[in-house]
Amino acid sequence: MNFKDLSLEQIIEKIEAGETTKEAVFQYFLGRVETYDSKLQAFNYVNENGLNQEEWLLKGIPLAVKDIFCEKGVKTTASSKMLADFVPPYNATVIEKLQKEGMSSLGKVSMDEFAMGSTGETSQTVQSVNPWGTNRIPGGSSSGSAVSVAAGLAPAALWTDTGWSIRQPASLCNVVGFKPSYGRNSRFGVMPMASSLDCPGTFTKTVKDAALLYNIMNGEDKLENTSLKTKDIIDMSIFENADLSGKKIGIPKEYFEEWLDKGVKETIEKSIEKMKELGAEIKEVSLPMTKYAIAAYYIICPAEVSTNLGRLDGIRYGHNSSDPYASMDELYLNNRTEGLGVEAKRRSIVWSYVLSAGFYDAYYKKATQIRTLIIEDFKKVFEEVDILLTPASPSVAWKKGEKSEDPVKMYLADAYTIPASLAGLPGISVPAWFAHSEDEEKELLPVGIQLLAPRLDETTLFEVSHAYEVSTQFGKQNPIGFED
Repeated sequence: MNFKDLSLEQIIEKIEAGETTKEAVFQYFLGRVETYDSKLQAFNYVNENGLNQEEWLLKGIPLAVKDIFCEKGVKTTASSKMLADFVPPYNATVIEKLQKEGMSSLGKVSMDEFAMGSTGETSQTVQSVNPWGTNRIPGGSSSGSAVSVAAGLAPAALWTDTGWSIRQPASLCNVVGFKPSYGRNSRFGVMPMASSLDCPGTFTKTVKDAALLYNIMNGEDKLENTSLKTKDIIDMSIFENADLSGKKIGIPKEYFEEWLDKGVKETIEKSIEKMKELGAEIKEVSLPMTKYAIAAYYIICPAEVSTNLGRLDGIRYGHNSSDPYASMDELYLNNRTEGLGVEAKRRSIVWSYVLSAGFYDAYYKKATQIRTLIIEDFKKVFEEVDILLTPASPSVAWKKGEKSEDPVKMYLADAYTIPASLAGLPGISVPAWFAHSEDEEKELLPVGIQLLAPRLDETTLFEVSHAYEVSTQFGKQNPIGFED
């Protein structure tokens, strides 16, 4: 049976109806990984014995797991040399919840090292490529997660989003990428990057699948003090309606002024017209603090990154250098110099500067004040509209190596996703058709729209994104060359 074009919901229905078995589903996707992953480089580790692990049995629906979620007894490296041999003694909370509902771990997928990057190119393990053009980046940091779903190596995947890591690769790979409100999903057992921003979520083929996994994953966790106390359950009856009459959709003018490629802009404008056809009222709105979001993010994020990376010293755990040393400082220096990649070092250096004596007030304090103003911007706009519609990425997937030597150019690629992360909002990227790249090859590549909802209003986000998805069916387009 061909499972790669089925949604997660459809696969579960077939298992429950007795039309197939959990073993057959697992082995099917394992076979696709064995056939295509040498070309795509999505997986760091494949769990070939997953069906023999008692706690993973149940329905046996395989998920690709970003290599940042701790799984008991399964090597978890964050795609870093620093943790090349780390095997967690416990599960992340979201892993525990998914296990109890019958999900299986197909394996760990590649990512930018410690989730620091926008392309997958900072990985120190394997570097994933985009199935729509293997000379192009898939986005990041959740590169392997997006690739595994886009190419049909897994029906769904886990990821984390700190500033863009789900919505941007979802856009570039033509899949659904969902980020819940900050605090909805527990961060316990997820290797931290920037703790006030990190948010676990999913890549899926459909919006409904995203809601299905969200209902399992969200809720209070006494082991993680930023998790919300309330459990949010999406009423699946909202997916019976594709009419947006009465809904007000805001179009922030700041998201259409700079950095946006012509083809992407035209595709997004067609999406706006589709929303009108579905009955929504379209209104231009303004988020004036948007222009400061990247600067604020790249002060706040590195500050938290360096604090979290401080534990990786090669003594408590992490890579231990064999080079001789004359002092403890030299030992730490050797361990971290060898174990950490360029981007992780860059962000640690930025932190050392912005939090140092004499510069804290000038940089970090001001960045947190800007963050507050960005939150207020969104609150005011959501008094006027129900949902915001923006590009998810200013361009289609670019060629590997094109921006890797220019970090500022790469950071600007995340301009449309960072503001919502700073505000802790729920967001989703949904396939919106294709546009030509602006390089000499002029390839036709995926484009996604980003939809944002008020904090804790995942229901409206799912309702609107589902209506758009079923009226267009753009997500049913598959990359060529990965057929059964």
